[in-house]
Amino acid sequence: MGAADTPQMERGLKSRHVEMIAIGGIIGAGLFVGSSTSIATVGPAVIVSYLLAGLVILLVMRMLSEMAVANPGISSFTEFARLGLGNGAGFVTGWLYWYFWVVVVGIEAIAGAKILSAWLPFEVWEIGLGLMLVMTAVNLMSARSYGEFEFWFSSLKVAAILVFIAIAGAYVLGLTGRPDPDTNHLVAHGVLRRTAGLPLSGVVSVIFALTGAEIATIAAAESAEPTRTIARLTWSVCARILLFYVVSISLIVAAVPWTSIVPGESPFAAVLDAIHIPYAGTIMNIVVLIAVLSCLNSGLYVTSRVLFALAVRGDARRRW
Repeated sequence: MGAADTPQMERGLKSRHVEMIAIGGIIGAGLFVGSSTSIATVGPAVIVSYLLAGLVILLVMRMLSEMAVANPGISSFTEFARLGLGNGAGFVTGWLYWYFWVVVVGIEAIAGAKILSAWLPFEVWEIGLGLMLVMTAVNLMSARSYGEFEFWFSSLKVAAILVFIAIAGAYVLGLTGRPDPDTNHLVAHGVLRRTAGLPLSGVVSVIFALTGAEIATIAAAESAEPTRTIARLTWSVCARILLFYVVSISLIVAAVPWTSIVPGESPFAAVLDAIHIPYAGTIMNIVVLIAVLSCLNSGLYVTSRVLFALAVRGDARRRW
């Protein structure tokens, strides 16, 4: 098949779409809820865990951007494995990545359904199926419709994070709710002195939470200037990790005792409760729902694009 005969994706995404997709990829339920497990496991040392994981993500994104610039026209980053290691590596990498997101789509649909089940008179599986059908319809309309939905989902998540940072920051600094600044929680229980390797034990779960930044490299292939867009994403992703993850997690472990964080429950809600913000639980449920819908939307997008790349190479059937 010649280059002219190779199917191409429509380039309907704008730069603002790809920018927010990059941000949305790293802000999800893994931050709003999943971070509780990391905090409960390693305490304030989790700050170092997020910094180390952020460095790994930065290096990966830098490598991806370099390969994208050197090989324009690649529709999925999984194809870089094929270019470097052969067709076998491309086949395995593509299908494993597709399978990962297929599992995530199911998980996110159930997570969103559980939240909505408190407000809707339907079974969890019915709500989950409904969410998947709605997000599938959004993706089937066009790449631009996906980009618009993800843009607004990501914008709401960013707004929620910035508001939390402002409220928790003021609380930790003693501007509201405390007579004086207090950061004793950061060194309580000797967690930083217990072992030098403690932050490393938290990196594994943190890396899983940060998975999704690479979605931007797939989305950039459908933008007007894919090479330039990808090259610009590297440092912006790093900045978002530092701001949204490291700063917010630092404020959490500074605002409340890390031993009070319950795995599986939002540490953000725990901080808002400590500051006596009304309806903190409901607020975080809405934020987590937005994050879940964003991840579900992105998961459906990624699975279709990776499957498309596999089909172009003959590793998947072109018609099912």
